[in-house]
Amino acid sequence: MENGSVLFDNGTHKNLLLEDFGHGEMVQANVHMIVDSGKGIILDPGGHKVYKHLISEVGKIIGIKNLEYIFLSHQDPDIVAAINGWLMVTDAKALASKLWLRFIPHFGVDTFVIDSLIGIDDEGGILKLGESELYILPGHFMHSPGNLHIYDPTSKILYTGDLGASLGQDYIFVENFEEHIKYMEGFHRRYIPTNKVLKTWVKMVRDLDVETVAPQHGAIMKGKDIVNKFFDWLENLECGIDIMEDVYKIPDKKLEV
Repeated sequence: MENGSVLFDNGTHKNLLLEDFGHGEMVQANVHMIVDSGKGIILDPGGHKVYKHLISEVGKIIGIKNLEYIFLSHQDPDIVAAINGWLMVTDAKALASKLWLRFIPHFGVDTFVIDSLIGIDDEGGILKLGESELYILPGHFMHSPGNLHIYDPTSKILYTGDLGASLGQDYIFVENFEEHIKYMEGFHRRYIPTNKVLKTWVKMVRDLDVETVAPQHGAIMKGKDIVNKFFDWLENLECGIDIMEDVYKIPDKKLEV
Protein backbone atom coordinates (compact mmCIF):
# COMPACT_ATOMS: atom_id res chain seq x y z
CA MET A 1 0.00 0.00 0.00
CA GLU A 2 1.11 3.50 -0.76
CA ASN A 3 -0.87 4.89 2.16
CA GLY A 4 -2.06 3.63 5.51
CA SER A 5 -1.28 0.50 7.49
CA VAL A 6 -1.94 -3.22 7.20
CA LEU A 7 -3.51 -4.42 10.46
CA PHE A 8 -3.90 -8.04 9.34
CA ASP A 9 -3.07 -10.08 6.23
CA ASN A 10 -3.23 -13.85 5.85
CA GLY A 11 -3.05 -13.83 2.06
CA THR A 12 -6.78 -13.85 1.32
CA HIS A 13 -8.08 -11.66 4.14
CA LYS A 14 -6.78 -8.15 4.84
CA ASN A 15 -7.64 -5.41 7.31
CA LEU A 16 -6.38 -2.02 6.25
CA LEU A 17 -6.19 1.35 7.99
CA LEU A 18 -6.32 3.89 5.18
CA GLU A 19 -4.50 7.20 5.34
CA ASP A 20 -6.23 10.02 7.18
CA PHE A 21 -6.88 12.49 4.36
CA GLY A 22 -8.61 14.96 6.67
CA HIS A 23 -7.07 18.33 7.46
CA GLY A 24 -7.85 21.81 8.76
CA GLU A 25 -10.70 22.06 11.26
CA MET A 26 -12.07 18.56 10.67
CA VAL A 27 -11.89 16.05 13.50
CA GLN A 28 -9.30 13.36 12.85
CA ALA A 29 -10.96 10.23 11.50
CA ASN A 30 -9.76 6.72 10.71
CA VAL A 31 -11.14 4.92 7.67
CA HIS A 32 -10.90 1.14 7.85
CA MET A 33 -11.28 -1.37 5.05
CA ILE A 34 -11.70 -5.14 5.14
CA VAL A 35 -10.94 -7.25 2.06
CA ASP A 36 -11.62 -10.96 1.70
CA SER A 37 -11.05 -12.95 -1.50
CA GLY A 38 -10.86 -9.70 -3.45
CA LYS A 39 -14.17 -8.30 -2.14
CA GLY A 40 -14.20 -5.24 0.10
CA ILE A 41 -16.12 -3.26 2.69
CA ILE A 42 -15.15 0.27 3.72
CA LEU A 43 -16.07 1.53 7.18
CA ASP A 44 -17.25 5.09 7.89
CA PRO A 45 -15.78 6.74 4.75
CA GLY A 46 -16.44 10.32 5.83
CA GLY A 47 -17.09 13.61 4.07
CA HIS A 48 -16.58 15.37 0.77
CA LYS A 49 -13.02 16.57 1.35
CA VAL A 50 -11.67 13.04 1.76
CA TYR A 51 -13.96 11.36 -0.76
CA LYS A 52 -11.87 11.71 -3.93
CA HIS A 53 -8.72 10.51 -2.17
CA LEU A 54 -10.44 7.49 -0.62
CA ILE A 55 -12.27 6.42 -3.77
CA SER A 56 -8.94 6.51 -5.59
CA GLU A 57 -7.28 4.46 -2.85
CA VAL A 58 -10.03 1.83 -2.94
CA GLY A 59 -9.63 1.62 -6.71
CA LYS A 60 -5.92 0.93 -6.32
CA ILE A 61 -6.44 -1.74 -3.68
CA ILE A 62 -9.31 -3.84 -5.06
CA GLY A 63 -10.92 -1.96 -7.96
CA ILE A 64 -14.13 -0.01 -7.51
CA LYS A 65 -16.33 -2.84 -8.82
CA ASN A 66 -15.14 -5.10 -6.00
CA LEU A 67 -16.35 -2.79 -3.24
CA GLU A 68 -19.43 -4.63 -2.01
CA TYR A 69 -20.38 -2.71 1.11
CA ILE A 70 -20.09 0.69 2.76
CA PHE A 71 -20.65 0.43 6.50
CA LEU A 72 -22.04 3.45 8.34
CA SER A 73 -21.74 2.97 12.09
CA HIS A 74 -24.07 5.90 12.73
CA GLN A 75 -25.38 9.11 11.17
CA ASP A 76 -22.69 11.74 11.86
CA PRO A 77 -21.35 13.79 8.89
CA ASP A 78 -17.75 12.59 9.43
CA ILE A 79 -19.14 9.17 8.49
CA VAL A 80 -21.98 9.74 6.02
CA ALA A 81 -21.59 13.13 4.32
CA ALA A 82 -20.18 11.81 1.02
CA ILE A 83 -22.37 8.70 0.78
CA ASN A 84 -24.11 9.83 -2.42
CA GLY A 85 -20.77 9.96 -4.24
CA TRP A 86 -19.90 6.44 -3.12
CA LEU A 87 -23.26 5.06 -4.23
CA MET A 88 -23.09 6.88 -7.57
CA VAL A 89 -19.73 5.44 -8.68
CA THR A 90 -19.81 1.97 -7.08
CA ASP A 91 -22.24 -0.94 -6.97
CA ALA A 92 -21.83 -1.17 -3.20
CA LYS A 93 -24.66 -1.35 -0.70
CA ALA A 94 -24.55 1.08 2.21
CA LEU A 95 -25.42 -0.49 5.57
CA ALA A 96 -26.76 1.59 8.45
CA SER A 97 -29.12 1.35 11.40
CA LYS A 98 -32.78 1.44 10.34
CA LEU A 99 -33.17 4.48 12.59
CA TRP A 100 -31.28 6.63 10.07
CA LEU A 101 -32.80 5.54 6.74
CA ARG A 102 -35.06 8.62 6.57
CA PHE A 103 -32.31 10.99 7.75
CA ILE A 104 -29.31 9.96 5.65
CA PRO A 105 -31.02 11.15 2.40
CA HIS A 106 -30.64 14.70 3.76
CA PHE A 107 -26.96 14.37 2.81
CA GLY A 108 -28.12 14.46 -0.81
CA VAL A 109 -28.71 10.82 -1.72
CA ASP A 110 -30.17 10.72 -5.24
CA THR A 111 -33.42 8.84 -5.83
CA PHE A 112 -31.93 6.33 -8.26
CA VAL A 113 -29.38 5.06 -5.69
CA ILE A 114 -31.64 5.19 -2.61
CA ASP A 115 -32.34 1.45 -2.87
CA SER A 116 -28.65 0.82 -2.22
CA LEU A 117 -29.11 2.14 1.33
CA ILE A 118 -29.92 -0.90 3.50
CA GLY A 119 -31.29 -0.70 7.03
CA ILE A 120 -29.98 -2.99 9.79
CA ASP A 121 -32.16 -4.07 12.70
CA ASP A 122 -31.22 -3.12 16.26
CA GLU A 123 -29.93 -6.63 16.92
CA GLY A 124 -27.42 -6.49 14.05
CA GLY A 125 -26.61 -9.65 12.07
CA ILE A 126 -23.97 -11.67 10.24
CA LEU A 127 -22.66 -10.31 6.93
CA LYS A 128 -20.88 -12.43 4.31
CA LEU A 129 -17.84 -10.78 2.70
CA GLY A 130 -16.01 -12.91 0.15
CA GLU A 131 -15.50 -16.24 1.90
CA SER A 132 -15.62 -14.74 5.41
CA GLU A 133 -18.29 -13.57 7.83
CA LEU A 134 -18.47 -10.31 9.76
CA TYR A 135 -20.61 -9.74 12.84
CA ILE A 136 -22.59 -6.49 12.88
CA LEU A 137 -23.09 -5.80 16.58
CA PRO A 138 -25.37 -3.42 18.49
CA GLY A 139 -23.45 -0.42 19.79
CA HIS A 140 -26.48 1.75 20.46
CA PHE A 141 -26.17 4.93 22.57
CA MET A 142 -22.37 4.95 22.16
CA HIS A 143 -22.89 7.68 21.31
CA SER A 144 -25.71 7.50 18.75
CA PRO A 145 -29.10 5.88 19.56
CA GLY A 146 -28.74 3.95 16.29
CA ASN A 147 -25.13 2.75 16.47
CA LEU A 148 -23.52 -0.42 15.08
CA HIS A 149 -20.08 -2.00 15.37
CA ILE A 150 -18.30 -4.72 13.37
CA TYR A 151 -16.40 -7.71 14.68
CA ASP A 152 -14.17 -9.58 12.26
CA PRO A 153 -13.48 -13.09 13.63
CA THR A 154 -10.78 -13.78 11.02
CA SER A 155 -8.51 -10.95 12.18
CA LYS A 156 -10.06 -10.74 15.67
CA ILE A 157 -10.47 -6.99 15.18
CA LEU A 158 -13.43 -5.19 16.78
CA TYR A 159 -14.35 -1.97 14.96
CA THR A 160 -16.05 0.31 17.48
CA GLY A 161 -16.85 3.57 15.69
CA ASP A 162 -16.72 6.43 18.19
CA LEU A 163 -16.34 4.12 21.17
CA GLY A 164 -12.68 4.13 22.11
CA ALA A 165 -12.11 7.42 20.30
CA SER A 166 -9.05 9.41 21.37
CA LEU A 167 -8.10 12.95 20.45
CA GLY A 168 -4.73 14.69 20.51
CA GLN A 169 -2.30 11.77 20.74
CA ASP A 170 0.53 11.52 18.18
CA TYR A 171 0.72 7.73 17.80
CA ILE A 172 -1.24 5.10 15.86
CA PHE A 173 -1.05 2.22 18.35
CA VAL A 174 -1.56 2.42 22.12
CA GLU A 175 1.46 1.15 24.06
CA ASN A 176 0.65 2.43 27.55
CA PHE A 177 -3.07 2.26 28.28
CA GLU A 178 -2.92 4.20 31.53
CA GLU A 179 -1.20 7.10 29.76
CA HIS A 180 -3.68 6.86 26.89
CA ILE A 181 -6.76 7.37 29.08
CA LYS A 182 -6.29 11.15 29.13
CA TYR A 183 -6.87 11.25 25.37
CA MET A 184 -10.15 9.31 25.64
CA GLU A 185 -11.66 10.48 28.90
CA GLY A 186 -13.17 13.83 27.92
CA PHE A 187 -14.95 12.46 24.87
CA HIS A 188 -16.39 9.42 26.60
CA ARG A 189 -17.57 11.29 29.69
CA ARG A 190 -19.47 13.79 27.55
CA TYR A 191 -20.69 11.74 24.58
CA ILE A 192 -21.76 8.46 26.21
CA PRO A 193 -25.10 8.89 28.00
CA THR A 194 -24.70 6.53 30.95
CA ASN A 195 -22.42 3.86 32.41
CA LYS A 196 -25.19 1.26 32.15
CA VAL A 197 -24.87 1.04 28.38
CA LEU A 198 -21.10 0.61 28.67
CA LYS A 199 -21.51 -2.28 31.11
CA THR A 200 -24.08 -3.91 28.82
CA TRP A 201 -21.83 -3.61 25.77
CA VAL A 202 -18.73 -4.88 27.58
CA LYS A 203 -20.65 -7.93 28.81
CA MET A 204 -21.48 -8.74 25.17
CA VAL A 205 -18.02 -8.26 23.66
CA ARG A 206 -16.22 -10.22 26.38
CA ASP A 207 -17.74 -13.30 24.71
CA LEU A 208 -15.70 -12.52 21.58
CA ASP A 209 -12.05 -13.30 20.94
CA VAL A 210 -10.80 -9.72 20.51
CA GLU A 211 -7.14 -8.96 19.89
CA THR A 212 -7.55 -5.43 18.49
CA VAL A 213 -10.01 -2.58 19.07
CA ALA A 214 -10.04 -0.16 16.14
CA PRO A 215 -12.07 3.03 16.70
CA GLN A 216 -12.97 5.65 14.11
CA HIS A 217 -10.95 8.37 15.83
CA GLY A 218 -7.47 8.18 17.27
CA ALA A 219 -5.19 5.33 18.27
CA ILE A 220 -5.77 1.59 17.86
CA MET A 221 -5.66 -0.72 20.88
CA LYS A 222 -3.78 -3.91 19.99
CA GLY A 223 -3.07 -6.91 22.21
CA LYS A 224 -5.34 -8.70 24.68
CA ASP A 225 -3.82 -6.97 27.69
CA ILE A 226 -4.60 -3.48 26.40
CA VAL A 227 -8.00 -4.58 25.04
CA ASN A 228 -9.01 -5.98 28.43
CA LYS A 229 -7.81 -2.84 30.19
CA PHE A 230 -10.03 -0.85 27.83
CA PHE A 231 -13.03 -3.03 28.64
CA ASP A 232 -12.33 -2.70 32.38
CA TRP A 233 -12.06 1.08 32.05
CA LEU A 234 -15.38 1.33 30.22
CA GLU A 235 -17.17 -0.81 32.80
CA ASN A 236 -16.25 1.63 35.57
CA LEU A 237 -16.53 4.94 33.71
CA GLU A 238 -19.05 7.48 34.96
CA CYS A 239 -20.38 9.49 32.05
CA GLY A 240 -23.28 11.46 30.63
CA ILE A 241 -26.22 11.84 32.98
CA ASP A 242 -24.22 10.00 35.68
CA ILE A 243 -22.14 13.15 36.14
CA MET A 244 -24.11 15.94 34.39
CA GLU A 245 -27.25 16.26 36.48
CA ASP A 246 -26.18 19.69 37.74
CA VAL A 247 -26.17 21.07 34.18
CA TYR A 248 -29.96 20.84 34.00
CA LYS A 249 -30.94 24.26 35.33
CA ILE A 250 -32.16 27.55 33.89
CA PRO A 251 -29.08 29.47 32.64
CA ASP A 252 -28.13 32.78 34.24
CA LYS A 253 -25.12 33.58 32.02
CA LYS A 254 -25.39 35.72 28.90
CA LEU A 255 -23.78 34.37 25.78
CA GLU A 256 -20.95 36.35 24.24
CA VAL A 257 -21.36 35.94 20.47
